[in-house]
Amino acid sequence: MPWQFTTQQPIYLQIMEAIEQRIFTGIYGMGEKLPSVRDLALEASVNPNTMQRALSELEERTLIVTQRNSGRTVTDNADVIKKARSEKAKQLAAAYLGDMQALGYPPTEAIGFLTRKGEKEVKDGNHSDDTRAE
Repeated sequence: MPWQFTTQQPIYLQIMEAIEQRIFTGIYGMGEKLPSVRDLALEASVNPNTMQRALSELEERTLIVTQRNSGRTVTDNADVIKKARSEKAKQLAAAYLGDMQALGYPPTEAIGFLTRKGEKEVKDGNHSDDTRAE
């Protein structure tokens, strides 16, 4: 998954979101060792200090654990990942509903758009078999 950054928020926050996404989708599995700060910074084309800041924040959120002398790993605590994933889903839902309200749609109509889109995805065979949703 390529690193893509926008000017809408600080890069370290975007790095955090990208790494969270990789954890939530299993690209970085539970207990898996992460690449070094230097390697991740090179891959993302960012300053190592920026990458370090993002990883430190993820460590504070307990999604990442530092092992002395062996680097950082993804937590092996499934509950921590599940909770963080659920919180991210709630944030996305709130942002969607807020954006739709700004367009003049009440929550029920906004949810209707999602329902119809989901039904179309299933009908067209474009849905994910992922059943991890809360």
